[in-house]
Amino acid sequence: MSQLLPYDRAAAVAYAHRWAHGRNPAYYSFDALGGDCTNFASQCLYAGAGVMDFTPTFGWYYRSVRDRAPAWTGVPYFYNFLTRRAESPGPAGEEVPLERVELGDFVQLRLQGDSFGHCPVVVAVGRPPRPDTLLVAAHSDDADLRPLSTYPYRQARFLHITGVRGG
Repeated sequence: MSQLLPYDRAAAVAYAHRWAHGRNPAYYSFDALGGDCTNFASQCLYAGAGVMDFTPTFGWYYRSVRDRAPAWTGVPYFYNFLTRRAESPGPAGEEVPLERVELGDFVQLRLQGDSFGHCPVVVAVGRPPRPDTLLVAAHSDDADLRPLSTYPYRQARFLHITGVRGG
């Protein structure tokens, strides 16, 4: 198994703060196409990881609005990419309980229905970690330093970034 390189959590969080209430012109805004939350999450993740996986269909990359992996902009695909078992380039993660969440990790929320549909990035973790002390940044409903407890979610899952595999 290849060694995981460190994930720069501070860079991911700094990016989140910089662009939480704006749009980086280097990336297309998907607001009018169902939401921009996972696109923003991927941008934050890339700021801390610096490595994309250019594997067609199952990778995680963005070249343009027409040349990107489903995992870059889709909540379930983002989850599947991060929790993959195969060793491929890019960030890797695992689903963890709230108590193991760190800065630069991600929360996926099931707001209604049966599927997860929102993906904020963790920008502050209070002690003890609880939904009211966990602060996130997100697009779609733009937010920075928003308590997780203010979302009307039915279920949350937490994605901890374990490291980055080089390309």
